Amino acid sequence: MPTSDEQSAMTLVHQLRAVTVELDLLGAEFARKHRLHPTDLRALIHLLDAERAGISATPTWLTEQMALDASSVTALIGRLVKAGHVRRYRDPSDGRRVLLEVDEQAVALGWSFFGPLIKDLVGTLRSFEPADLDAVTRFLAAAVAAIERQRSQRDDRTGEAPRRG
Repeated sequence: MPTSDEQSAMTLVHQLRAVTVELDLLGAEFARKHRLHPTDLRALIHLLDAERAGISATPTWLTEQMALDASSVTALIGRLVKAGHVRRYRDPSDGRRVLLEVDEQAVALGWSFFGPLIKDLVGTLRSFEPADLDAVTRFLAAAVAAIERQRSQRDDRTGEAPRRG
């Protein structure tokens, strides 16, 4: 029989899973509404995260993040550029390199859909003490690291490239 601490931990794990399922459903709704493939939405999220982190996103970088083959990512980028969601341009400091960035209209589209949720979550977070927020931040970082470790170990056993998607 699990201890009280183990039960509390499992409750938290199940809550985290519920959050991921709900976010996945919202993402699928957004993708459907805007005629995007779920993979296209994941690519947009990677590109937005790169911008926030100060990373210059290239097609090669996106291929690594998506764990897809280069031709699939080339087609994906083409769809996103054609739809006006992504801008592809030459690196001003190295004309041989192509950079990718999410177009402002795509950012606005995302905010119009996800903005109310983000505002609601930020409002909810305001009810927590700074020490509690620090604990949540540490937990989420540790959870991401644990998931990445598990994926890496599974990929090591199968001989496949790690999937980041």
